[in-house]
Amino acid sequence: MKHPTWLAAVAALALAAPAMAQSSGGTIAVPGPQSISAADKQTGAQADPDLTAEYGGPYSGPQAQLVKQIGLKVAQQSGIAGVERDFSFKLLNSGVPNAFAVPGGYVYTTRGLLALMNNEAELAFVLGHETGHIAARHTDRRQKVTQRSVLLGTLGQTLLGAVLGNGALGQIGGQLGQVGIQRLVVGNVMSHSRQDEFEADDLGVVYARKAGYDATASSDILASLAAQTSLDARLTGQSRTTPGWAMSHPDPAARVARSLQRARQQTASGGLRNGDAFLLALNGMIYGDDPAQGVIEGQVFRYPADRIQFTAPVGYGMNNGAEAVTITPTTGQGGQASFTGGRFDGNLDALVTKGFAALTGQANARVNVTPQRTTINGMTAATATLGASSGNQAVDATVVAIAASANTAYTFTVIAPRGAGLGNLAPLVQSFRRMTAAEAAAVRPRVIQVVTVGKADTVGSLSARMAFDDAREDRFRVLNGIPAGVTTLPAGRRVKLVVWGAPGKY
Repeated sequence: MKHPTWLAAVAALALAAPAMAQSSGGTIAVPGPQSISAADKQTGAQADPDLTAEYGGPYSGPQAQLVKQIGLKVAQQSGIAGVERDFSFKLLNSGVPNAFAVPGGYVYTTRGLLALMNNEAELAFVLGHETGHIAARHTDRRQKVTQRSVLLGTLGQTLLGAVLGNGALGQIGGQLGQVGIQRLVVGNVMSHSRQDEFEADDLGVVYARKAGYDATASSDILASLAAQTSLDARLTGQSRTTPGWAMSHPDPAARVARSLQRARQQTASGGLRNGDAFLLALNGMIYGDDPAQGVIEGQVFRYPADRIQFTAPVGYGMNNGAEAVTITPTTGQGGQASFTGGRFDGNLDALVTKGFAALTGQANARVNVTPQRTTINGMTAATATLGASSGNQAVDATVVAIAASANTAYTFTVIAPRGAGLGNLAPLVQSFRRMTAAEAAAVRPRVIQVVTVGKADTVGSLSARMAFDDAREDRFRVLNGIPAGVTTLPAGRRVKLVVWGAPGKY
């Protein structure tokens, strides 16, 4: 995973005195007219490629255009000059519900979060919320948090180095741990204080209302997000270690009532929702993992593009990141691993050596290893294990390079207790195999299908059409914002289903 250079960046917007959004029920301080500085533009432009890659790249199609259209409409209410010129609203190809902004007018949301929405007003609030972080200069307030976060990352590496030893080999476990620490640092930097979140909620309400939308929809999307977070925790616990909006926007449930109250204070009634048009725009959008990036189904990772798969042992979860699949224990105990791959020149020994060198943080570091040859499910592999220790603590670091084809190889890097070699992650490596053509062709995306409720339809009958083996009704309710206890829906209402899409050429 890349380490974005924007982590320590600070926004420097030229901010005028705040205005007040008046209502009979209270006031919301609204930042005054301002413009985005050249320094912020540069910061955002530098951050954008890494952030986009980290979340699967841009997602194109009518949904992306909708995000841009509504984002610009809402941002024009912020008092920031040059919105059409300076703002970028991007839909990212990630199934993880998330939204965030960085200095320079760069605002992002994922298709995972978009899928939870049921009308334009909810999207307007989310994009208004992120615009609010920019307008209120929350990055300035996060400078000290950022410095603490970077320090936390450095401290984490130092502690791992103390455990593993401070030489080149002693640092290898620390470098593997960088994936987890990187996620922790990014999570801290992208997060805001509770005060900042409430202020951004307020600004999202104001901007959405001024753009003509029903601002009370803010509580609906926050409630859907809380319900999705709860459902994920109940269904999988920590089996999927990918962070979501709940990671960078804490306690969504606590914000539902507050956002509704603030919205009602700001407007008497009315405002656009445009539910049907919005839902129809989502029709056909990928839901969950995109097979082109690999899919995680339970404990199995499948990558149909190269026709390979492996299975994580019970007790481990996987995260399909931009540059690697990480495998970590759900209990906090046990080894950890990363999985990467790509083209190579046919020299597996060199790939193993490069794997160890990469773990030192120095691509050109000289690491003396003598890989051993083996086979894994009919494929030639090279493997080596190096030990590192400090005091009474010791680990093994193992790199296994597997030739999947004449010019493609994949690498598992595993850290386990000293003397264990691969330890309890040996089944992970041994499960790596080629998929048959039929298996690869059978990998299909899940997609959003918008349907109209018929007279005979019920929550139960519609839920039965969901492309899942478990919790179909719970998933259907969360996806459509249908509370528990409601069993019938009015005929003519449009709802979202998740169905299997057509197989693709990956």
